[in-house]
Amino acid sequence: QVQLVESGGGLVQPGGSLKLSCAASGSIFNIYNMDMGWYRQATGKQRLLVASITRNSKTTYADSVKGRFTISRDNAKKMVYLQMNSLKPEDTAVYYCNAQSPPNYERWGQGTQVTVSS
Repeated sequence: QVQLVESGGGLVQPGGSLKLSCAASGSIFNIYNMDMGWYRQATGKQRLLVASITRNSKTTYADSVKGRFTISRDNAKKMVYLQMNSLKPEDTAVYYCNAQSPPNYERWGQGTQVTVSS
């Protein structure tokens, strides 16, 4: 079993930065073989993919965050990160860490609130 715990959310002014962290518990074997991602859900909206990183460290980003957000992973520390720069009010949401292992294994964290406001 893998459990995910997010941290690093908070209130930040437009143009500011935050770094989210996702700590995974479970055997290192499981972490190395998982695709990881960050999703976000704004109030009243559906949960959407923000960024993902495969077990081979291939990354993808939503168009709305390209050039501003960077996803990374440290398998030895069982951590996944999301560096968020040039934050905008529309980035306000609850951010969730996600782990997937095909064909149908998936885990979610509890989420961390990010609020971008002056």
